[in-house]
Amino acid sequence: MAGNGGKLGRKQEEAIAALLTQRNLEEAARAAGIGTRTLIRWLKLPAFGKEYRKARRGSRSTVCCADAASHGRCGLGRPKAHDRPECSAAVKFRAPECVFDRAFKGIELDDIEARLFELERAAETSSVGHKR
Repeated sequence: MAGNGGKLGRKQEEAIAALLTQRNLEEAARAAGIGTRTLIRWLKLPAFGKEYRKARRGSRSTVCCADAASHGRCGLGRPKAHDRPECSAAVKFRAPECVFDRAFKGIELDDIEARLFELERAAETSSVGHKR
């Protein structure tokens, strides 16, 4: 972490951008110009993890809105499936709702994961402090 009041350094910001655009940790680390072990270590840091989750949440929301706004296309693997003549109006109407539901569930899971991580860390710290 950079010593600038808790804000992330340039490399850490680049790493977050790479995590959002690359397929896996190795590719993200390479794109950010850091080692994979460094990236894994940074992901364990509370401030870095918080900023990464915030960026991921923002990118999911943006993708979700763009996808749903694109003529109601669902984006669930077959983008033109509901454009077929046999597709009912109800399906065309519900497709964007499906996209939003999935995106928000993903965001909720990210938040739960972050809270669980913090609870586990607090419990670990507490148990270490109480050992005899």
